[in-house]
Amino acid sequence: MKIVVACGGTGGHSFPGIAVADELAKMGHQVTIWASGRAIESSVMKRWKGELFSTGAKQLSTKNVFSIIHSIFRCLKKMRVEKPDALLAMGSYASLPPVIAAKWYHIPVFLHEANTVPGKAVEFLSRFAAKVAVSFEMTKKCLEGVPTVLTGLPVREEITTGKRFDFIPDNAFVVFVTGGSQGAHAVNMLMVEALTILKKALARRGKVSRPLYVIHQTGQADEGAVTAAYAAASIPARVHAFEREMADAFKSADLVVARAGASTCFELAACAKASLLIPLPSAMRNHQHFNAQAFANSGAADEAFQTKIDSRAICRYLLDRYDHPEKISVMSEKMAKMATPDAAKKVAEMVIGK
Repeated sequence: MKIVVACGGTGGHSFPGIAVADELAKMGHQVTIWASGRAIESSVMKRWKGELFSTGAKQLSTKNVFSIIHSIFRCLKKMRVEKPDALLAMGSYASLPPVIAAKWYHIPVFLHEANTVPGKAVEFLSRFAAKVAVSFEMTKKCLEGVPTVLTGLPVREEITTGKRFDFIPDNAFVVFVTGGSQGAHAVNMLMVEALTILKKALARRGKVSRPLYVIHQTGQADEGAVTAAYAAASIPARVHAFEREMADAFKSADLVVARAGASTCFELAACAKASLLIPLPSAMRNHQHFNAQAFANSGAADEAFQTKIDSRAICRYLLDRYDHPEKISVMSEKMAKMATPDAAKKVAEMVIGK
C-alpha cells in the first residue's frame, strides 16, 4: 500500500508519526511523511529516512488564513500525483490540509489522538475519519459516535535503548528536567531555584553519599541563563536547548521533572521513569492536566500545578525522593505498567485494515 503519514507542528506530534511510519515501512508499505515544514521539526525529521513532503501548514488563526488555503491547494496537488491508498494524520493543525485533500480525492482517512482530551483538529476531522486511534480509554467518551481503537501512543523505538552517561558519577542522584522540545520557561526557572535550594540543603548535611547531578533540556531561549545559574550554584549539570541524547538522558535519570504532553508521558512510561509532571496551564482544554492525572491516578507519577507550587515545595519533594529511593522504585514499576510498546504496530494495523 501507499500510505501518507501527516504529522508535525511539534516533536510531540512528530515522534509518534515517525514511529508508525517506521512500522509501516517494516511491513513493506510505501510511506511518505507530510510535515508542516516548521524549523522546530527539522531536527526531529532527520531520523526519518524515507520521502518527506512539506505542506506549509500553519497554526489555525485568522492571520494564517491565506497560508492555510495555500497549504490545502499544495496538498491537493501532491495528493493528485501521489494517489495514496490511505492517510494517517497524527493531530494538530498539521493534519488539516492533508485530511481535506484526502477527502477531496476519496482517500480513506485515519486519525490518532495523543492526549486524553481530543484537540480541536482531531475533534473536527474525526467526522471524516474511518477510525480514530486513541491513547487513553477515557478519550473514547469525548468522541462518541466515532469508531475508535485503543492503541496507546507510539514512541520512538530508540528511546528505550539508552545508556547511562559515563561522565555522571555512579552514585549520583540525577534529576532530568525537560519542558519538551521547545522548553518551558516557567518550569526552567522553578527548577533552577528548587535545585539550588536542594544543593544548599545537601551541603548543610556535610558529606553526602549521593551527589546531585542535573540534566536539563531548556529550549533555545533559556539555555544560557540556566547554564549560568547552575554554574553559580556549583551544581554539576548537562544543559542543552535541545537534548539530542534523550534515550541516554532518560536512562541516566533517577527522577524526571517534565511537562505532561502525551508524547513525554508515554516515553517516560516506556523508560519506566518516576516523574513529577507539571502540566502547561494554558494547554488547550487543559489536556496536559488530564494526561498527568491519568498517570498520577495509577501511582506512576506525581502532579504539581504550576500556579500553586513554588521552588521550596519542589525542593522538599526532591529531598524526600533523595532520602527515600524506594519511593522512586515503586513509581518506576507502576510507570512501566503504563507503557504501550506495541502502539505503533496497533496503529499501523488499523490503517492497513488488519
